Amino acid sequence: QVQLVESGGGLVQAGGSLRLSCAASRFVGSINVMGWYRQAPGTQRELVATITRAGDTNLADSVKGRFTISRDNAKNTVYLQMNSLKPEDTAVYYCNAQITYLRNFNYWGQGTQVTVSS
Repeated sequence: QVQLVESGGGLVQAGGSLRLSCAASRFVGSINVMGWYRQAPGTQRELVATITRAGDTNLADSVKGRFTISRDNAKNTVYLQMNSLKPEDTAVYYCNAQITYLRNFNYWGQGTQVTVSS
């Protein structure tokens, strides 16, 4: 059973920073794209940032210039550095991994709460 274990969420004041981590384990194959999505109450889950195995990144317009995504392929881990946090960044953040073994599989972490107070 593939595991994506997230850490780093919490409560922070507006303008502050947090760093999320997500480590993948118990899988066979190759992790292609890793990313972060978020879901605020009453809204749909939305993309925050993704990164390919080669390091190509894609960030939502709402976080460009404030968030940075990176990964360590040797550790099967993806990071999300969040700076200049705003109350509207408050959400549950989910890690995502697209793994290829004979075919493509899509996996999600359990989610970590990020709360930004004004």
